[in-house]
Amino acid sequence: MAIRRKLFAGLAVVLSGMLSFAVQASADLNMRPGVTETSVEAYDLHMAVIWVMTIIAVVVFGLMFYSIFAHRKSKNPTPATFSHSTTVEIIWTAIPIIILIGLSIPAVKLLVKMESWDKVEPDLEIQVTGHQWKWEYKYLDHDISFFSNLKTPREQIDNLEGKVGETKGENYLLEVDNELVLPANKNVIFHLTSKDVIHSWWVPEIAVKKDAIPGFINSTWTNVPKEGTYRGQCTELCGKDHGFMPVVVKVVSESEFAAYIEKKKAEKVAAEKAAAEAAARSWDMEQLMTLGKETYEAKCAACHMVNGEGMPPTFPALKGSKVATGPVEGHIDIVVNGKAGTAMAAYGAQLSDAEIAAIITYERNAWGNETGDKVQPADIQAFKAGN
Repeated sequence: MAIRRKLFAGLAVVLSGMLSFAVQASADLNMRPGVTETSVEAYDLHMAVIWVMTIIAVVVFGLMFYSIFAHRKSKNPTPATFSHSTTVEIIWTAIPIIILIGLSIPAVKLLVKMESWDKVEPDLEIQVTGHQWKWEYKYLDHDISFFSNLKTPREQIDNLEGKVGETKGENYLLEVDNELVLPANKNVIFHLTSKDVIHSWWVPEIAVKKDAIPGFINSTWTNVPKEGTYRGQCTELCGKDHGFMPVVVKVVSESEFAAYIEKKKAEKVAAEKAAAEAAARSWDMEQLMTLGKETYEAKCAACHMVNGEGMPPTFPALKGSKVATGPVEGHIDIVVNGKAGTAMAAYGAQLSDAEIAAIITYERNAWGNETGDKVQPADIQAFKAGN
């Protein structure tokens, strides 16, 4: 009797520990319920599966512990002679099948609901394009597009000299310079693709996760009822800076969204005017080198390094390279259009003509390249026009 009491006491401790872990996991390590109807349903289904697994574990380990105790050698020195039980085998085959069917029905219903974007009447359609390593958003209904880049300071990421031990921000690696703004309580359809490799756009609290594949369009949808800021990440291993392309979605009221769209349209007009003015004037070498250094260090140094020596073979050096010291047209082409099959992205739509001209001028005259070439914004404008 004493041994039996100890056994059941031990089993109680194990069960208590399992329940305690389940509760803690629910609070600290578990999925987030989210704010959309589909995200809440996904969370509820997830928790149902967790509890089914917990019950199965309790039953299986309970039977195992009981068998070890009740049929131990000291109590039953003569082993049984039977080899199997057809009834038991049918039972332990049928029960898992019933459990799997019971779980698959709500899972399939939810999956169909998540994928039924083509049956949803859209209030807004957005094209999401993955780049190494940033996101491009285009509001198809409003002819507005912009890039969203990681905003976390490099000092926090790299612990650069003089910044060692800098405290990580509250949203470290989950903050961007341009958030994707959506209206609340509206059906939003996303069309996802990629310019280079496979990416995956994921925001857990709104239950959206979809691969962005070069040459394909994958679509999905959401309807976020609650205003707020929701953060996610790229969840496909897409290269060196995979961990540095977060997703930030800001959900606002309908009136705020309308004001945001008008602001973006005004910014677009202002940017086009500024680009035209920049292309119309002649820049001196000092101006080009100053802007080029600033833009290069912000956009290019992560791969090609501040000193221009790169990280061969994936990220070639620009110092003394054939690109930076060869024909100017080829240099412009690779910066504007990128290079297929490599991590070199096309910056023609990401940077202004003045920034591109300044970067090229800087690369051709920094680190001892000293070509003396001076590229003007008008040269970039003419190249894009095919002249």
